[in-house]
Amino acid sequence: MSPQSLLLAVMAIASYSASAFVSVAPYTAKTFTTTQLKMAEEVKAAPQVTGEELEGMLQEWDMPLVVDAFATWCGPCLLMSPEFEAAAKDLEGKVRFVKLDTDLEPQMAGRLGIMGLPTLLFLDKNDDVEAVEQGKAPMAVLKERIEGALRKDSIVDLCNYHFFKGPMPTQLS
Repeated sequence: MSPQSLLLAVMAIASYSASAFVSVAPYTAKTFTTTQLKMAEEVKAAPQVTGEELEGMLQEWDMPLVVDAFATWCGPCLLMSPEFEAAAKDLEGKVRFVKLDTDLEPQMAGRLGIMGLPTLLFLDKNDDVEAVEQGKAPMAVLKERIEGALRKDSIVDLCNYHFFKGPMPTQLS
């Protein structure tokens, strides 16, 4: 067999294999993954939100808020994700935890000044009610911004410190 014939045969096999894969596998995988993600999002203590949903949360305060700004391609973000979820479960009903995908919400990420990933934002309601009502101060106060992955215990310790007058964490991990 000549090199040209071999090349044509390889290309034909690759083309056939790729078309078979494209026509069947992505549909099945995509449908299954989307369904799984929707089911998982329903039971998450730290759901993923859109920029619009986050904007609404910043206007209507019922409890302190921790935002995890992340990206799906970010290794440290992926490592921290279960830790963030565990912290959200520990503080459920006391602190609201949400996740913001910076690739899907670049405008909100820009407004929040997200420059590194992951970034945690610890936000609380502004106590200066008069200034807020007069439009001189925002409703939300940024208590702390941390760039980098943290473990559950550190996230919980920071929440206790910023929102419930707990001791200042001496070491974060």
